[in-house]
Amino acid sequence: MTATPARLAPAARGVIYVHSAPRALCPHVEWAAGRALGRAVYFDWADQPVIDGCQRAEFYWEGERGTGAAIASALHGWEHLRFEVTEDPSNGSDGARWMHTPDLGIFCAQVDSVGNMVVPEDRIRAAMQQAGTNVLELHRELRLALGQEWDDELDVFRYASDHSPVIWLHKTG
Repeated sequence: MTATPARLAPAARGVIYVHSAPRALCPHVEWAAGRALGRAVYFDWADQPVIDGCQRAEFYWEGERGTGAAIASALHGWEHLRFEVTEDPSNGSDGARWMHTPDLGIFCAQVDSVGNMVVPEDRIRAAMQQAGTNVLELHRELRLALGQEWDDELDVFRYASDHSPVIWLHKTG
């Protein structure tokens, strides 16, 4: 008698947030994400009210570790495309977050188990060395290490729609 192999849980999961994409680019975004995931995907597109003619979408994915990086690589560099890709931490693997804007390019950060960006000690040391005794320069370097410019630019697009999904948390007990 041959045993049927048990279906294993995906090694990684995350979310693709397309904050703004021109309508003509939307099928290409789906194709690129699908290619990185190894299967066809279809996003539920909605109007992006910040920029006329642009769309927004969220897509939850599952795959092998490193899939988030593959998705971000497939999407980065396209003119007029703003996106974020997350890969949740998993057993034996750090999480990550990629942010992309046309003006700033791509930013990647390690993420801990509750979604906080983790700045490696060598990056902090480099910021301190670069800043010397200049407190304002240290502040600038740490903002850069945290991807603050990307967050600032994407915030307008994240909260621009009344139709964004909302998860209500209820206090119990």
